[in-house]
Amino acid sequence: MFMETAEDDAEAMAAAFIAQLMHRFDLGDRWAFHALYDDGRCFGLSEGKLKELFRSADLIINLHGGTIPLPEHYSRDRLVYLETDPAEVQIQLHSGSSEVIDYLAPHRAFFSYGENYARPGCKFPVSDRFHFQDIRQPVVLDFWRAEGDRTGDLFATIGNWKQQWRDIRFNGEVYHWSKHHEFLKFLDLPKRTGQPFELALSSYDEEEQAMLESKGWRVRHALDLPREIDPYRTYITESRGEFTVAKDQNVRLRTGWFSDRSATYLAAGRPVITQETGFSDFLPTGEGLFGFSTIEEANGAVEDINSDYQRHRDAAFSIAREYFSHEIVLKRLLDDIGL
Repeated sequence: MFMETAEDDAEAMAAAFIAQLMHRFDLGDRWAFHALYDDGRCFGLSEGKLKELFRSADLIINLHGGTIPLPEHYSRDRLVYLETDPAEVQIQLHSGSSEVIDYLAPHRAFFSYGENYARPGCKFPVSDRFHFQDIRQPVVLDFWRAEGDRTGDLFATIGNWKQQWRDIRFNGEVYHWSKHHEFLKFLDLPKRTGQPFELALSSYDEEEQAMLESKGWRVRHALDLPREIDPYRTYITESRGEFTVAKDQNVRLRTGWFSDRSATYLAAGRPVITQETGFSDFLPTGEGLFGFSTIEEANGAVEDINSDYQRHRDAAFSIAREYFSHEIVLKRLLDDIGL
C-alpha cells in the first residue's frame, strides 16, 4: 500500500510509518516490525530483543491472523488468534483444511469480530475443535473527539470498491468478498434522499467512477487518506455520518460482523447507517446507529438522522462509550483468557 513504483522499499516505508506513529505516542523505542514475508529484516527493536520479548510476554496477539505462527510465538502458550474478518476460516475448517488446522493449532484462544458465531441465525458452521469467542473493536474514545464542530454535509465512508478475490464456496453457493456487489444494490439512494453521499474508494476505474457519479455519488481516492493518520481521522470527524455496506459474506451468512471504521465514526459522535449482518442482535439501533437491508430502510435512516441530528450524534457517542471503549473491550479480552 505504501509503494508507488516497483523499486520502492516497501518494508522500509512501512517501518517509517510505524516509527512516526509510535513516536507520537511516546513509544518510539518500544516497537518492532519484522519483515517475515520479505527479506526478514527487523526494524525498530533488534531481532534479539524481539525474541526476548516473545519469551517474556504474557500475551501475544495474532491480529487478523496475519502471521503464520513461529515457535518463538507459541513456545510459552501465550499466542492468541484475533480474527477481524469471519467466515473464510470457519468454512475452511468445515471442509477439513489441514493447512488451516495446522495454522490455528498453536494458538491458545480464538476471538472473532463475527459476534453471531454459534448463535441462532448465523449460517456458517461451528468448529468442534476451535472455540471462537466474540470480541469487538477497542476504540480509545479521546482519539476521536472532533476539534470544534466542523460537521460536513456528507454521509461518507472509506473502503475498496472492487476486490475480485477471497470469494468462498459453502453448501453449493458462492459468497463474495468484494463490497461492490452490495453497493450496487443501493445506487439510487442519493437521488431518493437528496442527501449528499461520498465514497472514498480504492480499487476502482474511471468507468466505475463515472457510473457512481451519474447516480449522484461523490467519489474520491481513498489511498490519499490512510498514509497519514490525521487526514484519515479528520475525514471521519468532519463527516455528517457514515453510510456503508458490508461484504456479502457477512450479510448472507449473518456473522454479526461490525466495522472497526464504523466504531470510530460512532466514537466521533457521527451517526452510522450500515448494512445488517446480525449486529443489531447485540448493538442498540434506531438512534445513532441504524442497520438496513433494503433501500427503503436506508432512506428512512437518513430521514430519522436529519430530523434530529444532535440527538443521533449524542446516541452515536453513547454507543461507542458503552460498547467499544478500549477499557471495556480489552478488559473483557484479558478476563476471557485469564490474565
